[in-house]
Amino acid sequence: MLPIEAHKLLGDALFVDVREADEYAAGHVDGSLHMPIGSIARDWQNLSGRGPIVVVCQIGQRSGLAAGYLRSQGLDAHNLEGGLEAWTRAGLELTAASPEPRVIDGYARDLTGQRISP
Repeated sequence: MLPIEAHKLLGDALFVDVREADEYAAGHVDGSLHMPIGSIARDWQNLSGRGPIVVVCQIGQRSGLAAGYLRSQGLDAHNLEGGLEAWTRAGLELTAASPEPRVIDGYARDLTGQRISP
């Protein structure tokens, strides 16, 4: 799902951010649920019955894995194509505790949370 399409779902869809804690703290979609990718397979049931889900990360790699897994469990999950980098390029805002929300670099991870070597 492209950023503009996803933005239209704010308030209607659950946004799930699968990045690590430091990435989430630096900047995230307002109201998003932080659920690091390594916890998706263990905690996905907490997302059941919450309507459509938009899964986000930095560039869309981790969120693509997580969204695919959630769909395999029967949830209506969508990947934010291009991740939060595409979101901010589209002029859409992030929120954070700091005065300047931003997307910071993370690492590719698998569904267990293990870092994937380049």
